[in-house]
Amino acid sequence: MLMKWLVDFLFRSSIGRKVVMSLSGLFLIAFLVVHLLGNLQLLAYDGGRQFNLYAYFMTHNPLIKTTSYLLYLTILLHAIQGISLAWANRKAKGRTYAVSSNAPISSFSKYMIHFGMIIFIFLGLHMYQFWLQMKMGNAPVLSYPGTDHPVQDLNALVVEAFANPYYVGIYVVSMFALGLHLWHGFQSAFQTLGLNHPKYNGLIRMVGKMYAVAVAVGFAVIPVILFFRQV
Repeated sequence: MLMKWLVDFLFRSSIGRKVVMSLSGLFLIAFLVVHLLGNLQLLAYDGGRQFNLYAYFMTHNPLIKTTSYLLYLTILLHAIQGISLAWANRKAKGRTYAVSSNAPISSFSKYMIHFGMIIFIFLGLHMYQFWLQMKMGNAPVLSYPGTDHPVQDLNALVVEAFANPYYVGIYVVSMFALGLHLWHGFQSAFQTLGLNHPKYNGLIRMVGKMYAVAVAVGFAVIPVILFFRQV
């Protein structure tokens, strides 16, 4: 009975779906920081060694591999719940999915589903371009001194992809959409979970906006820099 009530609350009630959206969103917010720090290693002038060894560790560590499956599930859950809430709000004629509060909500809120769809489509392209190629063994294999195992040269796949100005453009536009999504989503997640207070709302908004800009710009500059290195 308890499990049925919990499932009904989290996946069928409006409030429960908002809670799921917020928790999954905060998990993805934390993941983006880790992912960005890893991707910044692509800018090192070492022929890709640092990034390739990092990628090998991330894809062979049992704990991280298990966490990655949780990540995939979270992304799907976040997308499904977002679409469900957007559809429910549309039927309710103009109500947004953000929780009502005294704190001001970003004007981007009504476009969250649009930004989210752009990001989701980009993720499909991104996974095909890199994750699938790695799984299919389409990346060159290298052996680095001091290591006892071959390493896929994922850096080469990235450099090749970012030599294409169209892909760079798609990546930058998608990161712009991500930044706008985070601009509202960061603050909204705290409000939904009741983690808001007049004393701290201003700080939460400021941190959220700084985070959104830093993550979007951080990801966007990587393909731009790699593109111009090859021009």
